Amino acid sequence: MEPVELRTPRLILRAPTSADVDAITEACQDPEIPRWTTVPSPYARTDAADFVRLIGEWWADGSQTVWAMYADELLVGAIGLHHITDHPTGGDAELGYWVAAPARGNGYITEAARAVIEWGFAELGLARLTWRAVVGNVPSARSARGLGFRFEGTQRRLLTSPRGQDDGWLAGLLRTDDRAPVAWPIDLG
Repeated sequence: MEPVELRTPRLILRAPTSADVDAITEACQDPEIPRWTTVPSPYARTDAADFVRLIGEWWADGSQTVWAMYADELLVGAIGLHHITDHPTGGDAELGYWVAAPARGNGYITEAARAVIEWGFAELGLARLTWRAVVGNVPSARSARGLGFRFEGTQRRLLTSPRGQDDGWLAGLLRTDDRAPVAWPIDLG
């Protein structure tokens, strides 16, 4: 599959290229990104170059679709559909994202995710999206809840990262779900 560019009122989402390696490297120096994701720490320029290369391979084989998010030509984060599977009744994928520290609090994830979600349901024919996060990642959970994901539980040692295994929150969104936020049984402040 060829990479697809998505646009929202404030953002351009596109597959990153080698020209983006330095910006990705800089963004991933923020300790909050590896704290909550599988991004390695310390994060070197070679990690960013490998990430960009892998994104190209994932797009080509259709296993993952990852975009860098840009506001006014500045990298503000990354978002993607991971572990895409195909089923006769509709596939599934996992929504994942991170936001660069200076861009937090601007609603970029919600804006970008709406575009990615609609694209995944319409263009890939997905029937379900999953969101997972390390227990305690309240900002990510607030975003997922705001996108209409339904909380499905906490799983012990669900997520593996360079730190080891963490308990994880799990939520799902079906193509047929209303996208309105719903109450979650965990405290999101």
